[in-house]
Amino acid sequence: MKILITGTAGFVGFHLAEKLIEQGHDIVGIDNINDYYDQELKFARLAESGIAKEKVKWHCEIGSSKHPNYRFIRMSVESKGELMSLCSRERFDVIVHLAAQAGVRYSITNPDSYAQSNLVSFLNILEVSRHNPVKHLVYASSSSVYGLNASMPFSEHDNVDHPVSLYAASKKANELMAHTYSHLYKIPTTGLRFFTVYGPWGRPDMAYFLFTDAISKGKPIKVFNNGKMKRDFTYIDDIVTGIISVMEKPAEPDKNWDAQKPDPSCSTAPYRIYNIGNNKPVELMSFIKEIEKNLNKKAVINFMEMQAGDVTETWANVDDLINDFNYKPETTVESGLNEFVKWYSEYYS
Repeated sequence: MKILITGTAGFVGFHLAEKLIEQGHDIVGIDNINDYYDQELKFARLAESGIAKEKVKWHCEIGSSKHPNYRFIRMSVESKGELMSLCSRERFDVIVHLAAQAGVRYSITNPDSYAQSNLVSFLNILEVSRHNPVKHLVYASSSSVYGLNASMPFSEHDNVDHPVSLYAASKKANELMAHTYSHLYKIPTTGLRFFTVYGPWGRPDMAYFLFTDAISKGKPIKVFNNGKMKRDFTYIDDIVTGIISVMEKPAEPDKNWDAQKPDPSCSTAPYRIYNIGNNKPVELMSFIKEIEKNLNKKAVINFMEMQAGDVTETWANVDDLINDFNYKPETTVESGLNEFVKWYSEYYS
């Protein structure tokens, strides 16, 4: 298939592109390479895929030196005209939209960036999918949408109308916007609610990365809510496997959908929402101990109060993903953190 992936200089986008290239698909990747976190890491990911930093210019298409079926363009998804021109020219079979302004806490201090990156950009993706019909649009949502929900594990069939951060609200808005376009224009759309993705080439703003960096340098780490947190940590390989499985099976209307008792995860339109997580929440302090073990260093911990916009626990119910795609997350936290720390030590050596 010919596939457009947005955000290929990012963590998940980079890994997904690598896997799809390996499978022989024709991939076009786009990314604006913003400075939300270390741009050099983003360029290093691209270099790993055969895209040389010195050749990366705005709006110029670059072929990979390693993969004849991979091309990269530095552009912003906010540029509707440029995006429309690209999609009209290429006629993609599938779009996987991963580019977004990430970060729960960053959304509190920089709200404007979320309106542009997560709302305007997603509208542009929907519009190009409408005018240049694709077989399937798959996009990244987030476990953050569950907000104040306390029923565990989190289920796609529950209402999620109480987000606690603008980031979460923007992801919930994406799901609503996707449903509208699926209903009006019959575009098959599938939203994937990611649960705390980690692994090699990860994001430096994520807790596991910050912990590893600080512990390795003998610096104190900040542990919020006095360590009384749980996260459904999901290894990157399991995320990529899930995305590809979903991507290859476009969403379809649910013939049994009941308007009297509306299920938020599906519709009479070709629209689906899935959780994608490990389904095994881990206590934060246990997670930190595993990092300590891999680094062979003890953490200096500063316990802090709960942060605004954060939640105490995440836990993905992935029954639907298992039933529909035989999804089986296989990577343990022990194995995943070992791979991450190994990569971190090599990359920053």
